[in-house]
Order: sequence, then structure tokens, then C-alpha cells
Amino acid sequence: MNVTLRVDATPSTSALFLRPWNDNDMGPLVEAYRDPALRRWTRRPVESAEDAVQWLDVQRRGWETGERLSFAVYADQFGTDEGQLVANVVLKRTGPDRRSAEVGYWTAAHARGRGVAPRALDSLTNWAFDAFAAEGLERLELLHQVDNLASCRVAEKTRYQFHQVLPARPPFPRDGHLHIRRADTQAR
Repeated sequence: MNVTLRVDATPSTSALFLRPWNDNDMGPLVEAYRDPALRRWTRRPVESAEDAVQWLDVQRRGWETGERLSFAVYADQFGTDEGQLVANVVLKRTGPDRRSAEVGYWTAAHARGRGVAPRALDSLTNWAFDAFAAEGLERLELLHQVDNLASCRVAEKTRYQFHQVLPARPPFPRDGHLHIRRADTQAR
């Protein structure tokens, strides 16, 4: 499955291009992970070219199995996908029940506060519900630690409703929030 998604520019935001990660993303990936805030909220550190190769391999295998569909998100005000890496969004389909899946994301430091995460996550969400409707996808789950207020705002902006507090469990040191978005909430 070779998927590229596009989010149109607005008067105050650049266009976003979402595509599967590839080897050309190694440098921008390592650069994004130099940010301490990003490392705080993610489980798999990328501190070197070797780490980036391993991380990219996980993403590639995820597409091959269909269990982890991860997109590099690039922003460009000129309407091409040759811009700057601004985020990652991922759809995780690891359980036997194909009626639900999990979404995740991170935003590069230079792109935070510019609406990148909500726009990219909304694009991923709409694509997922469309692409997997025939397989019965009904709900997407978004999880984050309770103290990650930015992720909570992204969830709210993208119509993921708060569902419950989850107790801490490894590798997460704090309680978490579970947000849910259902296919029947899709704007058509």
C-alpha cells in the first residue's frame, strides 16, 4: 500500500504532505529527536544514524504487515512534498479485533503550536476510517499520559472524546487518558 495524503494550505498554515517514511528521512528524523520534549513523550529514542535506521526499519515492517502505518509529515508553503519534516502520525492495527485501532503522533519542536498535529491527525483519521471501513473499523483510540496537556488539546481539536483515565503501566510511568473517535462522527 503506497499512500500519500495531502492537507491543503490555509491563509495562515502551510500545506501538509503525509507519506510513508523512507531512508531519505533519516537526517530530519535524528534532528527532530534532538528535542528533549519529544524524547520525553516517546518510547523509542533516536539519538544516532544507527537508531534512525532501526526506527525506520520498524516503520517499514509495519507497512509490510499492515500493523503499523506510520507517516512522515512534511510542511511546504509552495505546494510540493519537498518541505520540512514537521511530524509523525501512525495508525496501529495490532489486535485481532479489526473494529478498533490506535493512533499516535509527535510534532517536531519547530512546528509546535501551529496546528500541525491536529491537521495531520485529522487527515490520518479520515483516511483510516475510509480505507478500513470494509474491514469494519469503527473506532480509533488515542492514548497519552495525563500530564501531556498538548496531546489532550490535540485530541479535543480532532474530536477524540475523553473516555477514561488509565492506570500507569510500563513503559508509561504515569496514568494516561484514553480518547476515542468513532467512525460515525466523521464529517462527510
